[in-house]
Amino acid sequence: MKHMQTQTQVSASGDSAQYLTFMLGGEAFAIGIMAVKEIIEFSGITEVPMMPDCIRGVINLRGAVVPVMDLAARFGRPLAVPGKRTCIVIVETESDGERQVTGVVVDAVSAVLDIAASEIEPAPSFGTRIRGDFIAGMGKLNGKFVILLNVDHVLALDALATLPELAGSETSAA
Repeated sequence: MKHMQTQTQVSASGDSAQYLTFMLGGEAFAIGIMAVKEIIEFSGITEVPMMPDCIRGVINLRGAVVPVMDLAARFGRPLAVPGKRTCIVIVETESDGERQVTGVVVDAVSAVLDIAASEIEPAPSFGTRIRGDFIAGMGKLNGKFVILLNVDHVLALDALATLPELAGSETSAA
């Protein structure tokens, strides 16, 4: 399985941070690079019965069972239709002191960009097509907005309470 390692860093001046930008349903989104472990091709997802609609299934990532979330479905949209550039972004978050690794399906990864703190606006209180608590802010890039996601809120779903157990499981299948 092909994968690309990402680097995590904040600029020396500390007034900007790096974000991984990606496309989903024709819209630009970004997540803080510190949460990104790696990016892999979209393949090898095993469906798991009785999971919420936004969970595509699980993948075997070097022996670890990692749940894969479809961000489009999480945002209340139809499931993403895989294309040539569709990939899975492996994200690590912490919830209640436990490390949680989750894959998220995106249409295409764009770039890693520095966004200055002065170029980040608060999340709008209305007019977005996703829940307000999912948005950390709106990054301004070249006159356009990129939706900065709050990964902890996007991945915090009561129906996904078993994710830390799933992500910690070892599998002997290759």
